[in-house]
Amino acid sequence: MGQSYNVAVIGAGTAGLVTARELQREGHRVTVFEKANQVGGTWLYDSLVESDLLGLDPNREIVHSSLYKSLRTNLPRQVMSFLDYPFVKRESGDTRPFPGHEEVLRFLQDFARDFGLMELIRFGHEVIRVELVDVVSHDWVVESRTRETESRWESKEEVFEAVVICNGKNTEPKVAEFPGRDTWPGLQMHSHNYRTPEQFENKIVVLIGNGPSATDILREISPLAKQVHLAFRGSDIKLINLKNYDNAWPHSPIECAHEDGKVVFQDGSIVEADVIIHCTGYKFHLPFLKSNGIVTVDDNRVGPLYKHIFPPSLAPWLSFVGLNYRALVFRVIELQAIWVAKVLSGKVKLPTQEAMAASVEEFYEQMEKAGWPKYHTHSLQNDEGEYASWLAAQSDIRPPKSWEEITFFSFVKGIFGHGENFRDTWDVDKWIQEIESSD
Repeated sequence: MGQSYNVAVIGAGTAGLVTARELQREGHRVTVFEKANQVGGTWLYDSLVESDLLGLDPNREIVHSSLYKSLRTNLPRQVMSFLDYPFVKRESGDTRPFPGHEEVLRFLQDFARDFGLMELIRFGHEVIRVELVDVVSHDWVVESRTRETESRWESKEEVFEAVVICNGKNTEPKVAEFPGRDTWPGLQMHSHNYRTPEQFENKIVVLIGNGPSATDILREISPLAKQVHLAFRGSDIKLINLKNYDNAWPHSPIECAHEDGKVVFQDGSIVEADVIIHCTGYKFHLPFLKSNGIVTVDDNRVGPLYKHIFPPSLAPWLSFVGLNYRALVFRVIELQAIWVAKVLSGKVKLPTQEAMAASVEEFYEQMEKAGWPKYHTHSLQNDEGEYASWLAAQSDIRPPKSWEEITFFSFVKGIFGHGENFRDTWDVDKWIQEIESSD
């Protein structure tokens, strides 16, 4: 057994639970802080929506989950498994390859129970400050608060030797910017606050975006809405085949919006709309982290972070698990958690601070030369396999060869090959079996 530390984990979603398990396996003493009253993070459905439907008011009561009621996974359960804990079909549950969100939540609840994680979690504890208070002993203060009454909170400070931030990335909405947005008289909302389609009956709706949430929302509201207009960039991946919809039309991005209700698109077309839904993604949000400017969030780049995890000057005592996207995230999260736990226990060594900082700068320079925007820093769309293999090698894990072919990118190709109804028409079991049998 290696070195053992008192470690705080922020969040009890997928990343927080797997991180807690790996830290515990390495002999660390773990405390998990979770704002909600149960595990699940973004997979914990909440019918409530925020008072500010666009999510611009910093004083709003934040609803963590972004799930809509009908949501199904856009990745099959096989790649939402962990190395030694498969996401199996249960007779009493949702047995579809692409299950509903309720089944994912049950999987995470089972995971937490089976690995004895529930007793590590402080439910109803919202973290409001994480701050390094002693550089020599690497003491971190974690201040959390619990609601005593509707109007009164109780705060508490505790000291830890290391902190792992696993608070997710689907809570703070990113909205489209266009002239007239703030004075346009219709209803505007972010997909974060979309739950069910009934309120859009007989409405003229503009959907901004062309990703999975826009696709699902279009499919749900189209039978009820009077018209649906999609605004998206020409470079966006086109997941939606509008030929399947009699009342939906594509447009270029919004040019401006007027106080008389008109929405003008860059292609010159004009729609008098009732609703604008921003399906425009999320911003990383770390209001509780007080790092004296060492770790910042700039245009959705959390950094500087070595391999998306360790700030070089604060490693290994501060780390992040689960920032990456456009990847098979359960796989990536588990490998990150294993690496963090082994680094803290001393079984795996990090490079020097200078070498880590140089690696980060080299990565940023490569992004700039490739013309990759800063806000895609944590996307793994183009190098998921290489990154996962690198993480596995750090912890001396030998993943199956099929991992090289079963990636987020290969699933996107499969989705295109099977159309919008891919969840029901694609025999993913057969596809994965063929890949694994060819190893």
